[in-house]
Amino acid sequence: MQRFEDYLNENLPQVSSFHPVYEEALGVMLTAGGKRFRPMLLLSIVEAYEPMLYDSALPVAMALEMFHTYSLIHDDLPAMDNADLRRGHQTLHKRYDEVTAILAGDALNSDAFYLIAKAPLREDIKIKLVELLARDGGSRGMVLGQAIDCYFENTPLSIEQVKILHTNKTAKLIAVSLQMGAVIVGLDRGIQNELYCFGIDLGLLFQIQDDIIDETQSEEEAGKTTGNDGDKNSFVNLLGLEQTVQEADVLAKDLQRRFETFDEKLQYALQPLITKYLNRHKE
Repeated sequence: MQRFEDYLNENLPQVSSFHPVYEEALGVMLTAGGKRFRPMLLLSIVEAYEPMLYDSALPVAMALEMFHTYSLIHDDLPAMDNADLRRGHQTLHKRYDEVTAILAGDALNSDAFYLIAKAPLREDIKIKLVELLARDGGSRGMVLGQAIDCYFENTPLSIEQVKILHTNKTAKLIAVSLQMGAVIVGLDRGIQNELYCFGIDLGLLFQIQDDIIDETQSEEEAGKTTGNDGDKNSFVNLLGLEQTVQEADVLAKDLQRRFETFDEKLQYALQPLITKYLNRHKE
């Protein structure tokens, strides 16, 4: 974690211009903290199988964090969630203005792919990584999830529709983080698919836990705006808090069972993250 944090702080976007806040705005949300869950999933796999590639994978891990941060900046905008707090700090449109937040998000989106393109990895590997991030972060993934989420505010969906929403909005970026790590180290397609499917359910659990946190924690405890899901198709709004916690428990147990079938290297690599996050809804 510290190696990644050091790399991120040493490689923040640098854009010299006479704009008074542009360069600063690009880095503010990157350095504001966060769980770094997605880059840690990728780097854990690289460290387990090909530790000599760890440094070469750091730009790709940072690309994931940049892309995720862009999505948060845009998610917090007045047109979407209209949130005031993120990672314990003012959201970007509150700190600066809405235009700056939109453009900083746009820049981080593009810069994520630039980082992958410039990473010291084989060209065919980088092309695959770009393909995967574009697939699950774009119109077929995260953006689709956001579109459904916003369009159906105040319109209750079925539980299956909500799962589709959050599979796209949240789970696919978590799943693709695992798959991208597997691509870097050359794991075979079968293992890649197994990791991706595991990541989809892990991402779904992550979203269910976030819904529980939104319902049960204060803004200070969560480090972000909470109590903001009243009009949203959240699991808590659909199922109630008690049943949502039960849903999280069932999914966490199933993920633990599947995790224990992974090979020893994979278990060793992912154990700290699994231990930390699998049951965070019980904290």
